[in-house]
Amino acid sequence: MFAFVLNRLFQAVIVMVSVALIAFMLFQYVGDPIVFLLGQDATPEQIRQLRADLGLDQPFIVQFWHFISNAVQGEFGLSLRQGAKVSRLIAERFPATLELALVAAFLALAIGIPMGVYSALRRGSFLSQVFMTVSLLGVSLPTFLIGILLILTFSVGLGWFPSFGRGEVVQIGWWSTGLLTAQGWHHVVLPAITLAAFQLTLIMRLVRAEMLEVLRTDYIKFARARGLSNRAIHFGHALKNTLVPVITITGLQLGTLIAFSIITETVFQWPGMGLLFIQAVTFADIPVMAAYLCLIGLIFVVINLTVDLLYFAVDPRLRMSKGGGH
Repeated sequence: MFAFVLNRLFQAVIVMVSVALIAFMLFQYVGDPIVFLLGQDATPEQIRQLRADLGLDQPFIVQFWHFISNAVQGEFGLSLRQGAKVSRLIAERFPATLELALVAAFLALAIGIPMGVYSALRRGSFLSQVFMTVSLLGVSLPTFLIGILLILTFSVGLGWFPSFGRGEVVQIGWWSTGLLTAQGWHHVVLPAITLAAFQLTLIMRLVRAEMLEVLRTDYIKFARARGLSNRAIHFGHALKNTLVPVITITGLQLGTLIAFSIITETVFQWPGMGLLFIQAVTFADIPVMAAYLCLIGLIFVVINLTVDLLYFAVDPRLRMSKGGGH
């Protein structure tokens, strides 16, 4: 177990160094920050002086080492557009994105798993066919279109939910949350449903496929021969063994929800990291883009490591194989 964790940590370090290199290359090949800071009317002397002050006249390896050293401390310089520290901008926006992603993930799991189990156990029923049709729509429709349709229906047409913003938030130290206010919950409903739509249908179809495969295995037939009830077979044996691939997909999808909430946050003007990244791309704000890329890479690395460790808790075969040295 300890060797397994060390191996995963080593792989995580390699991945993060690679992501940091890609982020650093933005500074080298996507515009010149000196031009953004001084403008087109700067004199050559001003340009040389600022380049020396920022360390941009040093060799590539030295600049990359300084970049990694600052990134480990959470420092990515100043935003070229807003003139504020990138770390402060990320800290202000990250709670909103994480909050939206967690609510969307909860909806996807709470709705997708029961729908998948029902579709597997009642394959020929009318409701099961409805679930499969809905899942096709969820996979096929783009996220921005789902968001626009929800706004037209529930905001413009019915007036039940607001169409933009985060609503009232509560400050807990440096962290802000809207989940402690009624207005915050009112604002998060439509964005969370939009963000969860694809993941919900993906989880539903995965659970259904895995459940059908598990129900055909020999140990399920043996459990029926022993006279166990359908409830014990379906939920005590089949569903438990179905959860291994679901954990993998769910973990990766949580990272995906955070990384690709850009479209949802743009449609609903949700003040999170996705909206900040879109604004950074529009104005070529390279420090913000680099920080966003490194943070998303770190999130995926942490989630993958957590998923790998959860395997040991769910699947005893992995514990046996690792313990046996295979």
